[in-house]
Amino acid sequence: MTCHLARGLLILTAFSVSGCAAFSPDSGMSAVSELTSRTIDKDVAFVRTADGAGAVEARVRQLLARTLSAESAVQIALLNNKGLQAAYNELALAETDLVEQSLPPNPVFSISRITGNGASEIERQVVGDILALATLPFRSDIARERFRQAQLRAALATLRLAADVRRAYWRAVADNEMVVLLTDAKATAESTAQLAVKLGETGSLNKLDQAREQVFYAETTADLATARQTAASARERLARLMGLWDGGLDFRLPNALPPLPRRPLTLPSIEADAVAHRIDLQIARLELVALAKAMNLTEATRFVTLLDLAGISRRTQDPEGPPFRERGFDVQFQIPIFDGGEVRVRQATETYNLAFNRLTERAVNVRSEARDAYRTYRSTYDIASHYQREIIPLRKIITEEMQLRFSSMQVDIFALLTEARQRLAALRGAIDARQRFFLAQADLQTAVNGGGAPAAGSDNPTTIAAAAPADGGGH
Repeated sequence: MTCHLARGLLILTAFSVSGCAAFSPDSGMSAVSELTSRTIDKDVAFVRTADGAGAVEARVRQLLARTLSAESAVQIALLNNKGLQAAYNELALAETDLVEQSLPPNPVFSISRITGNGASEIERQVVGDILALATLPFRSDIARERFRQAQLRAALATLRLAADVRRAYWRAVADNEMVVLLTDAKATAESTAQLAVKLGETGSLNKLDQAREQVFYAETTADLATARQTAASARERLARLMGLWDGGLDFRLPNALPPLPRRPLTLPSIEADAVAHRIDLQIARLELVALAKAMNLTEATRFVTLLDLAGISRRTQDPEGPPFRERGFDVQFQIPIFDGGEVRVRQATETYNLAFNRLTERAVNVRSEARDAYRTYRSTYDIASHYQREIIPLRKIITEEMQLRFSSMQVDIFALLTEARQRLAALRGAIDARQRFFLAQADLQTAVNGGGAPAAGSDNPTTIAAAAPADGGGH
């Protein structure tokens, strides 16, 4: 009997093992790489060996040898950021959970020996968890859904880092441009202040006008110091996101933002694109599917939570007679007297309903975020374009005309200085408007593909799926 039971357990285990998952060569990174390449056209790498680390270091040095663009900064971060590597480690850990959940439980073998008064008894047992073997295909299927979620979470972390790098890059470059502008403005204000002092010494300029010119120089100096500090902090943030150590901190950034594109993007179906492409919504869909399967499994096993089968072989040696052998089996199961599984079923049902409601809420939010991001994108483009086409050219014309009139003594120096202040304010406004546009452009890409901050109050963002709230547990 014991041999037959042991053989039966081994045969059942063998059939179960045939459907087990195995570790993939890249820990599931192929799906992450495919999603990242399709969405932002960038390479990712899970660095696990010294050779891999050397290849990444060489690629980073190559990218840092040139003046950084937004795309090269993103690529460096995706290869070099250790926080992202930690997210890939979490994906590798998720794969271990998948493999573990797809393996049947190991049978337990026990042996005991009891002696006394010259008699001895040896008992052997092989115990198998029949319930775990019977539910193995269902648990393995749920684990695969969870692993797919882990792959999407790793892709989402990749997109989130790319979005953060783009924002940090545009802020750093805009701050650089502001420093250049204020450096020139300080030089002009310093010359003006010195001229005001000389005019005051000759009596051609009163103290009030002298003070006005000197305070303009003082304010410009303070603004420049603030701009330099802001630029340094923005550069440090970008360096952190790119994961740069001491050797890479001397990277070069442009001194000015690029010009605006000739025409803005036209996205008439942005809401549908966001719902279809957002990775956080794909994660939510998989979560709902996994919860539905888990709820069905809970329903199927609500009355039986323990079912162990043991094959027993006992050999008894009696000094007053010949030895004899006994064989049999032992079945253990739980009697559902006090808990008929209602608690577990109710928990599974409410967990599913919670996920469904969060899913629907997130879908509504995603559509709104996409609309708002596109409106902001168009608005900032129009404002920056207005500065570029109208305000800055007109200010240039006014400055040139004022200089001509000053040269011909038609206007005095005070009118020229007033125009210089106004032109400086317009140039600063233009830089700020272009920065806002490029930030809005990055936010627009995030709104369509994902990669923004997680939704408040929700660990698992959700979206609409082909499911409905559970009613009473009948699924």
